[in-house]
Amino acid sequence: MTLTKGGQLLEVKDLKVTYAGGAAAVRGVDLSLAAGQKLGIAGESGCGKSTLALALLRLLPPGAKATGQVLLGGEDVLAMKWGRVRAVRWAGASIVFQGAMHSLNAVHRIGDQIAEPIVLHKQATPAGARRKARELLELVGLPGARAQAYPHELSGGQRQRVMIAMALACDPALIIADEPTTALDVMIQAQILRLIEQLVSEQDVGLIMISHDLAVLSDTCDRLAVMYAGRIVEEGPAREVYEAAEHPYGKALSAAFPRIGDPGSRFAPRGLPGDPPDPSALPGGCTFHPRCPVALEVCAGQDQELRVAGPGRQAACVHVGAAEDARSGS
Repeated sequence: MTLTKGGQLLEVKDLKVTYAGGAAAVRGVDLSLAAGQKLGIAGESGCGKSTLALALLRLLPPGAKATGQVLLGGEDVLAMKWGRVRAVRWAGASIVFQGAMHSLNAVHRIGDQIAEPIVLHKQATPAGARRKARELLELVGLPGARAQAYPHELSGGQRQRVMIAMALACDPALIIADEPTTALDVMIQAQILRLIEQLVSEQDVGLIMISHDLAVLSDTCDRLAVMYAGRIVEEGPAREVYEAAEHPYGKALSAAFPRIGDPGSRFAPRGLPGDPPDPSALPGGCTFHPRCPVALEVCAGQDQELRVAGPGRQAACVHVGAAEDARSGS
């Protein structure tokens, strides 16, 4: 398999992830991504979005089992031999983990950490790899001389830039960014988001960005998928989903953020009572119904599949179906 920058990069079909004890962290997710496209995945902590990211590159911890298909360049990552998976993680797709300080090796210089995969996967000489590492640091807005620094000598924003440089080390066709602005102040968050957006455009790579923040995703991504209890419950153009969500859960996430031009939203952000369900003891029917402000009796006994909610949009809600039926006159 050769992942090329062009055409369809990723197809995820009926992906399911279960942990030891039967906890269902991801339940039948379908996704697709083309070159140059930016897909956001949003949801509360515990909804399964980080598990989904790990499953895409077969990075799940021991005891977790993934089924379904994750097609990168037409080849199933879940069916690959381990040697092939290792190569694909760098040369085909790479990941920017949340919490850069915990992802970098504290006792190695950052230049050496960026250079290592270049030597392993690009067959570069050590000197050539170190030169490439300095170029990557400059690409993400850091002086090449910082290659000699250790992680603790950098700020949080600088370490996050290093993680992005590392993700670009082997010219991947797909980048997965899992909460790339976690624990950064607002100004640094904006810089990192603009950097990611710029690099994706210039390098013509696909991007999957994971966050709890719909406002950030709507500003950065082309399309947005909302996850709840391991499932995609809404998907569509990012700005449309943020501004006019169809699923009650998407509406609740969106309402939690102040709106530009609406001063009152600063003082009265709406929340959602309760917590996401335990993945080892999911409620019957629609898993969102215990928290849903518009749940019907049918919601407790019957789960809802994704259905058309408008041009290019889907949502898994009984009310979406009713609205579509009314519009069609059926």
